[in-house]
Amino acid sequence: MSAGIVALLDDIAALARMAAASLDDIGAAAGRASAKAAGVVIDDTAVTPRYVTGFSPQRELPMIRRIAVGSLRNKLLFILPAILLMSQFLPWLLTPLLMIGGTYLCFEGAEKIWHSLRGHETTGQQAAQEAVEGERTQEREDQMVNGAIRTDFILSAEIMVISLNEVANEPLLSRAIILIVVAIAITALVYGVVALIVKMDDVGLYLADKKSGAVATLGRGLVTGMPKVLQALTVVGVVAMLWVGGHILLVGTDELGWHGLYGLVHHLEEGVAAAVPTGGAFVGWLVNTAASAVVGLIVGAVVVAVMHLIPSKKH
Repeated sequence: MSAGIVALLDDIAALARMAAASLDDIGAAAGRASAKAAGVVIDDTAVTPRYVTGFSPQRELPMIRRIAVGSLRNKLLFILPAILLMSQFLPWLLTPLLMIGGTYLCFEGAEKIWHSLRGHETTGQQAAQEAVEGERTQEREDQMVNGAIRTDFILSAEIMVISLNEVANEPLLSRAIILIVVAIAITALVYGVVALIVKMDDVGLYLADKKSGAVATLGRGLVTGMPKVLQALTVVGVVAMLWVGGHILLVGTDELGWHGLYGLVHHLEEGVAAAVPTGGAFVGWLVNTAASAVVGLIVGAVVVAVMHLIPSKKH
């Protein structure tokens, strides 16, 4: 009897070790998948704060919570089942789907640059007029939240497809678990950071009013610095869109058999990395990133021209 119990305990211990190893593998794979989607995550974090700008401070966090719930619903209920089925039965569609999403990111980044150069940014007078007309009612809040969730759907789809592409060789159940972990972790990260960014000026006001000395100075610095942080985030978001979109297109063309462009970029990256004795790998990565951003800008500019310039000439 004792021998049987010992054998049973050994089996349980072996199963526990296997389960722990599986969890470690899933955690590592989820980490790799999340890292691959980092550029889109940065863009998602940079885009969202503008949807709650202009509302009362009391409504900012509830709005962010509603957007986060909508984002998680997008990922888990709609995007995840669709891409899992596709990866199981139509895996050859993943690369073209990624490239379509990458082209959209390039278009978004180039369009933001185009509008910035054209001076189409909303003026203070226009913003004030919109605030008076909208009066920030519940209906207006619902419109902004729904708009944010729709925008998030595209970015979430790109995050999930990029993540899936990283773990495409895993079994179906492992893929599903990894993507669920990625969806929850990235949603919590993005909207946690968004909430922190949005409320940072309120924290600064509190410190400036209630405290003194260095703490009050820190508070005033937060109040004056947050608009610059938000502006910098906008720039980072645009660069991230061009970089990620361009890199997706480079890798996609290589996987589809058109090796020339990706081969050239890879050759430049390796050459620079080998020529720099210290930090060569990082410098090589910068070369790859810059080349990807250039490709993204060129592709995005072509799409912007097709979508905006050519139709206007017809009129």
